[in-house]
Amino acid sequence: MYKKYIKRLLDFFISLMGIIVLSPILAVLWVLVRVKLGSPALFTQQRPGKDEKIFKLYKFRSMTDARDEEGNLLPDEVRLTPFGRKLRSTSLDELPELFNILKGDMSIIGPRPLLIKYLPLYNETQKHRHDVRPGLTGLAQINGRNAITWEKKFEYDVEYVNHLSFALDAKIFFGTIRSVLAREGISSENDATMEAFKGTPAEKKEGAEGVLE
Repeated sequence: MYKKYIKRLLDFFISLMGIIVLSPILAVLWVLVRVKLGSPALFTQQRPGKDEKIFKLYKFRSMTDARDEEGNLLPDEVRLTPFGRKLRSTSLDELPELFNILKGDMSIIGPRPLLIKYLPLYNETQKHRHDVRPGLTGLAQINGRNAITWEKKFEYDVEYVNHLSFALDAKIFFGTIRSVLAREGISSENDATMEAFKGTPAEKKEGAEGVLE
């Protein structure tokens, strides 16, 4: 009952109330991002959601469009400004994802939506992270975030899918609040903070599948 009906209702009402209550903060952040990082204020990117359906993710941008003499974008580490780092460390860059949750693309709690290019790299067990809607925060984000390996992140994602419940969502929700207050951050998967996922080595795939099944 919770997984099929109640979770989506909670997502809708929480995201709607969040947008209304936080609208002044959203407006201020929009202006600050425009002034400090340029236009557009929002960063949008195609991401895979439930059942690998592609949707457009919304975030406040945290990097400039600085380019080299040939017109190529500079590395993420260079374009990520101190202001952008603060946005990420406080997770304020994630606030526009409330609109994704309201639309039904995402959930408050679930595996983080990663890059489309990772889809063919998942093993059969890891693919189950797409059996549910992706989330603003998830089990992996309160258990190490970028301090853990990709394989461990995916283990947490699949564990969440297999044990989805109101109690688990509540645990992750309050764990996320603690992480944000501790300035640990809760998401932001990109090369500036963690190297790109290149696939799980064959010997690890067998071990991971054996643990998770």
